[in-house]
Amino acid sequence: MTNFSRRSFALGAAALPLAACGNGIGGSGAAMIDARVAETLNFLYANYPGMQDLADRSAGQLVMPLVSEIGLGFGASFGRGALRVGDSSVDYYSAASASAGLQIGAQQFSHVLFFMTSDALMDFRTSDGWAAGADLEYAIAEQGEVLRADTTTSLSPVVALVFGQAGLRIGATLEGTKYTRIIP
Repeated sequence: MTNFSRRSFALGAAALPLAACGNGIGGSGAAMIDARVAETLNFLYANYPGMQDLADRSAGQLVMPLVSEIGLGFGASFGRGALRVGDSSVDYYSAASASAGLQIGAQQFSHVLFFMTSDALMDFRTSDGWAAGADLEYAIAEQGEVLRADTTTSLSPVVALVFGQAGLRIGATLEGTKYTRIIP
């Protein structure tokens, strides 16, 4: 006869969420993120060819293939991606933000942060958690689908590009987004 104690029940209940986690050691989390990052960069360079030049001049890029954002008075967003130096992923990050104000809706988008100097890249990599802020410049849409990064933007330490928006929410901003290194 099997005898279950409260202790074994509690241990089993506590272990259940951990067993359901699909991102364990040896999991395919990094491979999945890398595949999404490659797809995102292929889409970016195929649809906005001028961004290839910006990427070539950058010290590294943080690619967030899919960020989901929702808001109804209070809002939040979350996404995961990879930091690429050259053609290799060197670290993995999550991006999260919270907001409050007059907002309603949901959307998904992709974004890439281009680190234009080695110092900016080093500051990002050595921080415990990096929040997008005043030193961030945006590459902007001009005449519909043509993106440009002018000389002012290109001289900034970090250039943000938000693209591929889908959904019904006004605006997509990275202001106040916190990036945290993760182990996928």
